[in-house]
Amino acid sequence: MFEVASAPGALSAHLLKCQDAIGYVFHQPALLRAALTHASSADSRLASNERMEFLGDAVLGLVVCERLYERFPDFLEGDLTRIKSAVVSRRACAAVSRRLGLEAYMITGKGVSSVPANMLADVFESLVCAIYLDGGLDAARKFILQNLGEEIDRVAEDTHAGNHKSVLQELAQREYGTTPNYHLMDEKGPDHSKCFKVAATVGGLTFPGAWGRTKKEAEQKAALNAISYINGGELPFPAD
Repeated sequence: MFEVASAPGALSAHLLKCQDAIGYVFHQPALLRAALTHASSADSRLASNERMEFLGDAVLGLVVCERLYERFPDFLEGDLTRIKSAVVSRRACAAVSRRLGLEAYMITGKGVSSVPANMLADVFESLVCAIYLDGGLDAARKFILQNLGEEIDRVAEDTHAGNHKSVLQELAQREYGTTPNYHLMDEKGPDHSKCFKVAATVGGLTFPGAWGRTKKEAEQKAALNAISYINGGELPFPAD
């Protein structure tokens, strides 16, 4: 963290190092300075990076959603939403800031001795905004995907691995040219502790059902039963 006193159109040596760290050279150097300026060192909150956080968050969300939409055409809306929420979370943004070493380049007041995670997340969003304003959406997209592309793939793999309904949908569309449906076959237990038996149906085929504590859980288990049956494997959740 440091204080900057340089001409409005120029970058200090320290901020030139910041450009090297992030891999982007600004045509409008004042945007980089503004993105790194915390409210504690600004004359007013309007002179800090807070407004840039707002726009940067929107650009970040757009780019991640665009990437997910194009890369995973078989993912349902719920899957895409879960992945997006994880990728643009405060934790993920703060992690990128740490990796880039942005704490060393932030312009803060003398009373700030350490940078918490929320400030690190904010400065990443501000930097996204600065690059967007300086170089346009293509430049912002490149910066975001360079730093979050692997995170998108990791979260997508985790989500996909745990969502058997999505896997079955892809398999059903590929093998049968249709999408699966789920049918409630049975339920048991008192109202406050019911269990549900659900079976997946693809075309005219009904696969072995599975029990779950909720209908959603039963559907996931039924989907995995169907996947295993189609692939010739042993049923993971035999119902009877």
